[in-house]
Amino acid sequence: MENAVFYAACGTGCTFLMTALGACVVFILKKDMNPRIERSMMGLAAGVMLAALIWSLLIPAMEDAAAFPGPDWVPVAGGFAAGGMFLFGTDRIILRWFGRVGKEERFLGMRKGTTLLLAAVAFHNIPQGMATGLSFLMAQRENGRQVFAAAIVLVLGIGIQNFPEGSAVAIPIRRDGVGKRRAFLISAGAGILEPVFGIGAAALGSGMGAWMPWLLSFAAGAMLYVIAEELIPEAAGQKTGGNDRSGTLGVMVGFLVMMVLDVALG
Repeated sequence: MENAVFYAACGTGCTFLMTALGACVVFILKKDMNPRIERSMMGLAAGVMLAALIWSLLIPAMEDAAAFPGPDWVPVAGGFAAGGMFLFGTDRIILRWFGRVGKEERFLGMRKGTTLLLAAVAFHNIPQGMATGLSFLMAQRENGRQVFAAAIVLVLGIGIQNFPEGSAVAIPIRRDGVGKRRAFLISAGAGILEPVFGIGAAALGSGMGAWMPWLLSFAAGAMLYVIAEELIPEAAGQKTGGNDRSGTLGVMVGFLVMMVLDVALG
C-alpha cells in the first residue's frame, strides 16, 4: 500500500507539473495576442479535450462498468448525464451570481465563461487522479511489470492532455485582465486536485474502484458541456464576430493528435 501511495504521488505530481507548464504560457504570450492565434489555441484545447473525454474517460468507464453487475450502460449514461447537468447547474449558478452582482463584477478577476471553464477542468481532474492512484495500487497488488507499465502510460497520456488544458484555462484568465502571476496560479491550482485524489484513492484501496465508471463518465459529461458552451464558440469566433477557420483547424488538429497518442500509448 505504501509503495502504491508513493508511486501515485509521483505520477499525479508529474501530471500536475504538466498542467503548471501549460499555464506558463501566460508568461510568454502577450496579453492582447493575435485573435487568430487565440482561436487556434482554443480550438486545439477543444480538440484535445474532446478526444480525451472519449478515449481517456468514456471508453475506460465502459470497460470498468463491464466488471460490475447490472447493465453496463447505466453507470456510463448516468454519470455522463449527471456531469452535463452538474455543469449546466453550475453555469446557471454562476450566471445568476454575475447577474446579481453586475456584469462588471468578477470572480477572482475572471468573467463568467472563464469561471465555468475553470470549474469544468478542475472537476474533471478528480477522476483522472483517482484513475492514476488506482492503477498504481493494482500494479502493486498484482506485482507485474505489464500492469506497472500500463500505469506509467496512463500518467504519460494524462500529462500530455494536461499541458494544453493548462494553457486553455490560463489564456482566458489572462485575457480577462488578470495579472500573469495570478493567472498562472489560478490555472495551475486547478490541477492540484489530481494529486489529492490520486494519493487518496491509492491510500483508501480498491473499494474506490466501484465508483470509477460513474466518476469517469461524470467528468466526460462535464467536459463536453464546457467544450460546447465555451471552447468551440470561442474557437469559431462566434463571441468575437470572427469568420476565419483557424479555430476549426485547431479543433481538428487537437483531436487528431490526442487520438493518435491515446491509441498509440494504449
